[in-house]
Amino acid sequence: MKYFLGIDIGGTKCAVSVAENRKSDIISKITFATENSRGRTAVINDIISSAESVLRNIGASPDDVLSAGISCGGPLDSKSGIIISPPNLPGWNNVPVCDIINKKFGFPVFLQNDANACALAEWKFGAGRGCKNMIFLTFGTGMGAGLILDGRLYSGTNDLAGEAGHIRLSQCGPVGYGKEGSFEGFCSGGGIERFAKQKAKEMLESGRTSPLIRNESDIQNLTAKTLAKAAEKGDEFSVEIYKECGSRLGEGLAVLVDILNPECIVIGSIYARSEKLLRSSMLKTLQKEALLQALSVCRVVPAALGENIGDYAALGVASDGYERMITSA
Repeated sequence: MKYFLGIDIGGTKCAVSVAENRKSDIISKITFATENSRGRTAVINDIISSAESVLRNIGASPDDVLSAGISCGGPLDSKSGIIISPPNLPGWNNVPVCDIINKKFGFPVFLQNDANACALAEWKFGAGRGCKNMIFLTFGTGMGAGLILDGRLYSGTNDLAGEAGHIRLSQCGPVGYGKEGSFEGFCSGGGIERFAKQKAKEMLESGRTSPLIRNESDIQNLTAKTLAKAAEKGDEFSVEIYKECGSRLGEGLAVLVDILNPECIVIGSIYARSEKLLRSSMLKTLQKEALLQALSVCRVVPAALGENIGDYAALGVASDGYERMITSA
């Protein structure tokens, strides 16, 4: 029996998992904390010991592993397997993580940023399964994209393909990705919060209130999550915030549909949780802005892998890297 090993490195936790070749079920997994105070050496040592443990749990050895995949926040260099300096991993500067794991175990190791890795996960195991051209949008803390074009991951010249959050949708608006009125500014957790606080402040300054916003102190409690909960209960202010977010999402999607002509756009995190608050206004704007012939062959769906997407992302990197390796051999 042959296996793929997945390593999902995040700012607060890391998970090491293993799955059989050609099957999507995770058969062993270990999760541990990655507090910044521990340092990268301690975390890498834990990755190695966890990999040894998950293999031992299933009665396998490193010789049974076809490849390992690492999913990690960027910036990174996927071709050389180096983590450069992710903001959520202080001290991880120019870490040759693939070489470190490879030298320990012997099997090939591949690295991708988390947006690309999640795109691989949803393409291989989730909502985009069977597609040839697919876009995955993170729509969480930030707004990034992973691109599957003509049946393979497209990462660009230096791993910067898919930075959809940097697209400017308006000359003014909430700041995201360092740009006012950006796609990320309107369509991310932080962007929704900033936009809502701006609108709430304007409402109070005009002498109006709402059940959710009665005074200045209420503004500080606004988050994408609290707004979603309020909108689900019919709060008009929150419904309008999500309606505007959905419309801006439609604008951003129209750009991607017109340029890339995908057959499927898979959207994670906030959209997956709050689709009913966003979908109507998103579709209305998308149908208005996108080329209808391109839109007619594209479906927009929520991500299917839920809280397990990080594990499948890393396994997707392992599988994709191995397939590319044997194809080019």
